[in-house]
Amino acid sequence: MQTSVTTIERFIFDQEHRYPEATGELSNLLYDIALAAKIIAAAIRRAGLVNILGTAGARNVQGEEQQKLDIIANETMKNCLNHTGRVCVMASEEDENIVPVPPEYPVGKYAVLFDPLDGSSNIDVNAAVGTIFSIYRRVSMEGRGNVGDVLQPGCKQVASGYVMYGSSTMLVYTTGQGVHGFTLDPTIGEFLLSHPRIVTPRVGMYYSVNESNFGRWERPMQVAVRGLKGDVPDMMKPKNSRYVGSLVADFHRNLIAGGIFLYPADTRNPGGKLRLLYEASPMAFIAEQAEGSATDGTNRILDIVPRNLHQRTPLVIGSREDVGFVADTLRRTASARASGPVVQPAL
Repeated sequence: MQTSVTTIERFIFDQEHRYPEATGELSNLLYDIALAAKIIAAAIRRAGLVNILGTAGARNVQGEEQQKLDIIANETMKNCLNHTGRVCVMASEEDENIVPVPPEYPVGKYAVLFDPLDGSSNIDVNAAVGTIFSIYRRVSMEGRGNVGDVLQPGCKQVASGYVMYGSSTMLVYTTGQGVHGFTLDPTIGEFLLSHPRIVTPRVGMYYSVNESNFGRWERPMQVAVRGLKGDVPDMMKPKNSRYVGSLVADFHRNLIAGGIFLYPADTRNPGGKLRLLYEASPMAFIAEQAEGSATDGTNRILDIVPRNLHQRTPLVIGSREDVGFVADTLRRTASARASGPVVQPAL
């Protein structure tokens, strides 16, 4: 019988002690998030039995219909973080403005951003959903934190991660020292190290994109996706299509097996659809730490300076060479169109 296990608490503790200057505050904050993940996972497992499936009859700041579990996950994240003295301010995809720490609690030196339940449209069909989080050091010099603490480019993150609630519950995170994955053992109620030092393949097996939007993409993106499907086999080996409709689920599969996830801009969403702060930046930090790549098609995601809390962006993320192929195709096709009429294969 295997008796030697590494819990997430032990792993974080061991990592922390590699750095003499560490105070333990970030480590405890990560464990606070792990606790929130356990509570959310328990709610999801029991959702069909306690009448918390379905819509809540309201819309969030994005104009999206809220599910009951969206609200539960959002409140759980805030309640697990707001009293600890480790956080100065929070921001959630579900809330219009920043979420301050209640005045009766002390504030700390970190700002935490989160998408409490990514892919919530999958809830009622029992498909995978997730939680995404991002942590920054406070930049405000006084008071109880402000919007400037969360409007930072992704390259300033000190940690990011996601939790996937599927056939098992997994927490994957990085603090800039590689990417590590933990699986929740329900028999003991602990996250155990199951995927140490994740490195994504340089070329992947899959591409993940909502192809129902194909007709609304610009021509260069159409050409790039056709290339992933096999139109230019001398440049890119054809990939298999896999799309769940939950960023966490699609990204996780591609992280482990290799592949690329795309959510391009289109005529309905000319600035992109995914949120920069709550989805793109934290996933981009993980992708780069796993030796992958993330762009908006042109620019590195981690270099984009956010202008507002709910800024959106196109996203191309995954295996390094796959992301590079899409970026090169976009540049080449756009350049060819700008230089004059060209003959291209019919789509």
